[in-house]
Amino acid sequence: MNERSVRFEKKTLLAALSILTFGLTALFAVVGLEFLVPTTFVLGFFIVVPLVALLGDSLPMVETAVDGVEVERSDDFGEGPIDELRARYARGELTDEEFERRLERLLETEDAAASRTTERVFDRE
Repeated sequence: MNERSVRFEKKTLLAALSILTFGLTALFAVVGLEFLVPTTFVLGFFIVVPLVALLGDSLPMVETAVDGVEVERSDDFGEGPIDELRARYARGELTDEEFERRLERLLETEDAAASRTTERVFDRE
């Protein structure tokens, strides 16, 4: 039987451990288990979180680039319009002329958008 273990990004695991430590510390303080508050706080924030931050890549639950999983996420939520246009051309949905015409239009709009962004940056300074 081939079971797949749960893997997390290092940043996600650190965030989850930090939130869990803070939550347990607050819970113990509210419930009346004050003797567990310093223990939970020290174990979580001064031992577990730093150890995961330092040794996280060697832990089995942390995914790495070697695992074949891309760890870095891009800010784009999909392919850009030029990539989509190229894919449609490669599938044969567009003729040569139509591809060139649409590509030129996309490049013109990107250049115009980039110049407007540059102008706004210089206007703020």
